Amino acid sequence: MKPMKFALKTLVFSTLIAVSGVVLAQKGETVRIAFMDPLSGPFANVGQNQLKSWQFIADRYSGKNAAGVKFEVVGFDNKGSPQESLNTLKAAVDQGFRYVTQGNGSGAGLAILDAVAKHNERNPGKEVIYLNYAAVDPAMTNEKCDYWHFRLDADTSMKMEALTSFMKDQPKVSKIYLLNQNYSHGQQVAKYFKDAIARKRPDVKIAGEDLHPIGQVKDFAPYVAKIKQSGADTIVTGNWGADLTLLVKALNDAGMKVPMYTYYANVTGTPTALAAGGDSEVYLVAYGHANHPGELGQIGADFKKKFNDDYYTYATYNGIQLLSAAMAKAKSTNPVAVAKAMENLQVKSFTGDVTMRASDHQLQQSMYISKWQKVDTKYPYNFENTGYTFAPVKQMDAYVSSTPTSCQMKRPANAS
Repeated sequence: MKPMKFALKTLVFSTLIAVSGVVLAQKGETVRIAFMDPLSGPFANVGQNQLKSWQFIADRYSGKNAAGVKFEVVGFDNKGSPQESLNTLKAAVDQGFRYVTQGNGSGAGLAILDAVAKHNERNPGKEVIYLNYAAVDPAMTNEKCDYWHFRLDADTSMKMEALTSFMKDQPKVSKIYLLNQNYSHGQQVAKYFKDAIARKRPDVKIAGEDLHPIGQVKDFAPYVAKIKQSGADTIVTGNWGADLTLLVKALNDAGMKVPMYTYYANVTGTPTALAAGGDSEVYLVAYGHANHPGELGQIGADFKKKFNDDYYTYATYNGIQLLSAAMAKAKSTNPVAVAKAMENLQVKSFTGDVTMRASDHQLQQSMYISKWQKVDTKYPYNFENTGYTFAPVKQMDAYVSSTPTSCQMKRPANAS
């Protein structure tokens, strides 16, 4: 691990200093953000956690940010459905929200992206910005990119560049089983993994591959039986929420201890399932980790104290910092001015500088590989009070996972 270059407790103040002397015309304004993700159904526990995360960060930095604005985050239940997402977006716009955020499900994300683009084209003067904090389908910043969409998470191509850069140096990885949810995200995980591992470790074989219905499988035992029969020595999965928790439970029930590489093993419910199986070799690729020192570590501790829950959606921090810095730069909370100000904007994050790339509105940031292990003095964060944590084993600078884009950004006339 490289030493951390920035002390987070100075971040907000350094940003404030950067705009000192500027008259903050927007100071004291309240910026309302509509959160739309599943708050009911099989993924409700994840959505509820992430709504609390957005609200917690919004409250923490209200008035204490570069722009001097207050933030308010209001939850809308899209049930994880693209169609329901359109209904929640209309409801939010009708209520005067100019900023929306969503992350759970690229299908829902693509529906929101398209609807926001159409709304903005038809309603000049009432533009809306879509902050995407977790929908990672690369299409959203490539062929389907849109000026009003900004992604705070790393997309699947970026995560796979990071994950396979780590896996290529693991000699015992030789036969992979791919198990993913059958929608755009799961399909992309499989595609980008196969492309990347073929470039970096052509000796690695795909022992088997399955795509399963999202949020519908109650018992993963048949899938585990197929993994066992395939002779795979490694599992790669982009599953999240109940679909990962139930997979882990089925692996535990079968007594399988196969190393597993994941995107979302730290998400609500899964750490408890992992701990129930005892020690296991599980890796996580993400743009942060729970054992950061400084401000992020304090946020995690304060969040757990308040909610007895884990803070793992670090994009909420980056999102509020990026928005406030853009509003300070634009001297406005108007989405037209803020969108323009966010392009190529660099802010200090818990991983150092992060940059919102103008060509596709994809945040460029460091990536981490973390490994499931028992809590110790060096890595004390206790996931779901299990006595286990995800400890960072490798940090990669932003250029390692940065991937090219095919986005042909069409900028509206009022954004030039």
